[in-house]
Amino acid sequence: MDGVALKLPEARDRAALVSDVHTTVHLDLRSTEEYTVDATVRFSCAEPGASTFLELDGARDVTLDGQPAPYADGRIALDGLAASNEVRVTATLPYVTDGDGMTVTVDPADGERYVCAFTAMDIAHKVIPCFDQPDLKTTFTVSVTGPAHWTVLANGLAISQEREGEDGGARRFSFAPTPPISTYLFFVAAGPWVSETWEEPYEHAESGALPFGWHARASQERELRRDAAELRRITSTCFRWFTEAFDPPYAFDDYQQVFTPGLNWGAMEFPGCVAFRDQYLVQGAPTALQRQWLANTIAHEMAHMWFGDLVTMEWWQDTWLNESFADYMGYEVAALAAGYDDAWTTAALTRKPTGYRADLRRSTHRIAEDAEQLIDADTAFANFDMITYAKGNAVLRQLGTWLGEDFLAGVNRHLRSHAFGNATLADFLDALDAETDRDVRGWAEKWLRTTGFDTIEVTRRDWVPVLTRHGSRPHRFTVSAYDDHLRLVETRTVDLDDEPLVLEGLAGRVVVPNAGDETFVALRLDDHSWEVVTRHLSAMESSLTRAVLWWAVIDRVESHGSSLADLSALLGRHLRVERDPVIFESVLAAALRIARLYAAPEDLPAFFRSVEEVCHAALAEDEPALEPAALRALAGTTRDRDLLVRWLHGTALDQEVRWIAVRRLAELGDPSFIAAEEERDRSVSGHLAALAAHAAVPTPEAKAEAWARLMGGGLGNHELTAAAAGFWGWEQADLVAPYLDRYLVEGLALATASGQAMSQIIGRAFPYLPMTGAARQQLRDRLAEVLDGEVPTVLARTWNDALDDLDRALTGR
Repeated sequence: MDGVALKLPEARDRAALVSDVHTTVHLDLRSTEEYTVDATVRFSCAEPGASTFLELDGARDVTLDGQPAPYADGRIALDGLAASNEVRVTATLPYVTDGDGMTVTVDPADGERYVCAFTAMDIAHKVIPCFDQPDLKTTFTVSVTGPAHWTVLANGLAISQEREGEDGGARRFSFAPTPPISTYLFFVAAGPWVSETWEEPYEHAESGALPFGWHARASQERELRRDAAELRRITSTCFRWFTEAFDPPYAFDDYQQVFTPGLNWGAMEFPGCVAFRDQYLVQGAPTALQRQWLANTIAHEMAHMWFGDLVTMEWWQDTWLNESFADYMGYEVAALAAGYDDAWTTAALTRKPTGYRADLRRSTHRIAEDAEQLIDADTAFANFDMITYAKGNAVLRQLGTWLGEDFLAGVNRHLRSHAFGNATLADFLDALDAETDRDVRGWAEKWLRTTGFDTIEVTRRDWVPVLTRHGSRPHRFTVSAYDDHLRLVETRTVDLDDEPLVLEGLAGRVVVPNAGDETFVALRLDDHSWEVVTRHLSAMESSLTRAVLWWAVIDRVESHGSSLADLSALLGRHLRVERDPVIFESVLAAALRIARLYAAPEDLPAFFRSVEEVCHAALAEDEPALEPAALRALAGTTRDRDLLVRWLHGTALDQEVRWIAVRRLAELGDPSFIAAEEERDRSVSGHLAALAAHAAVPTPEAKAEAWARLMGGGLGNHELTAAAAGFWGWEQADLVAPYLDRYLVEGLALATASGQAMSQIIGRAFPYLPMTGAARQQLRDRLAEVLDGEVPTVLARTWNDALDDLDRALTGR
């Protein structure tokens, strides 16, 4: 049974009626086929005699206070309410594999079962009966029955375990009540987890410390033990930073973090028990970016304990503030507290570019939308994008630069004023306004209530640099000046608004605006500065400014201002001598993305040679920090089959690189290594890598088999992603051409029969691969034709983004 989506007017009516909600939930997860829920919901009603409803989607055998429930369209009617109410609901619900609900995963390594209640936006009612809207917070008192050898984690502090069943083969796990939290933050994670736990000192805890822990699947024990010290160090240093910086104390009784299978997000800020994708716990040597992303994500999710969990938006239009703030704090605290000094370098090359690209698409939107524009969760989910994350992060960084210390003071006022409650953008601006003399409301109108981004152009008047802003927003940033070998001469902090800014005293100097990447703008350097940059980019001392300039290079290629051949030349000149692992890996990834979206098949040999030369140069330097990224890029693009075979037979490669090599060999026509590698690596990640490798085999028969699997409806969320990644092989445009139209037709049908998350996954499986201009144009036109019909909201959003990507690849606009 598919429920009726909750609309904003209904949510407002219910919020005016219902208050003081308390929920007791028992989940029985022993069955492998389905689970049962027994929930008691207590609440107050402002209008005795009125009616309302609980949501519960996809259930059967639903009872209300012991009788068959008035249950239809995913709603349980509650009529004739009193001032104080208590209702009990029991039901049986299905497990899912798409990550939207009570998600079950069987680990192929050992056959163990893991069950995780992934809720998030508008999904809690697929797990438990509830008032599923963010401004109806509830306490949760949770208990779970599962196999006796399991560990169960949840939002509340674990307080007891009791054997159940005649043979003692089950165990009941009970948890302390939580503070009031929104229903989308409800979480349970059950299975035979392995754990690293400790007592984290905290002066506000009754005992002087809080229980902390990291948890992972039993088959990931080696990786968890390997990384435990670093995971604990990052967690503890970030926790100390946040608890010292924020006025309200940490609100929950413990802090658990668990690497979960099947999660659609990178991580999710469930209060007291954060879920991370288990792919973060990599089998092999993590690359610099993988380490950085994990540190950023740990800090990001911890920031949510205050901004999002303690203080929560009223409706989904202000989700951006939760996510933009946490994204900003993730990079800031990873740098300030966790020791990842190059966090903002990572952001400049991997995070901000996704915001710029999103802002160029037709789907761009204001960072802060009106609630009426996001009438339901599906519409809001489609806006849960890189405007929300990356651009919002960058804009808040600019706000912090503009306000200085007043920014954190305003944040703390906001947190104090709305703890355990809900708030809006207007509330946040009120808090900032109370701490600064600056016009934050005017700033917000220009930055948060408009789309697009400004451009800062450098021109010359008698060789004196002049900065001109093309756009409408005020900017504060650093300008760095260099000699003709990119040696730093001077740095200034400047404000740029309507009037051009003449940089007196810098005649003849190369100038780089936004050298510290403090604002969200495109850069257009003057010819002299650009010529020096292209000659001496690798000589730039500041890694952050070097990253800003590499992004300017990439942006020029994506805008058709430079060619793929120009980019290859710069890779050979500057990236092959790059020793910063974050820049090395980020630029390689950006170049490979450009080749996927922009290249024609005949461009690939020369481009791959440039990548191969860069990677071989890095490996020859014996730089341990560069090696993981260089090996992965080389294994995924080389046409040297003998090299890959030698690696697999005789080199101590980590498991991730082995699978990339196996998949590349399969893509080149040699699938003989797949079966042996599957036997060698029976993990979840190995299973996914094998799906990708099988899908990459370049024969009509293999493609037909992989396609049937892709569109058959039997794959879980991560399985479909993996199979699609292998299917659209680098050099396989002609082979997969018959499937381009089938993807649009059959993908649409599959998405229509699926939920939010799977629709997005199907959309992200789009056939980005090198093809002729004519083929790309034909795909673009057919996609536009399909989008003129009925397409589910989330898929339509993802495909419209793909349409814009194709347009930009074809025209540069």
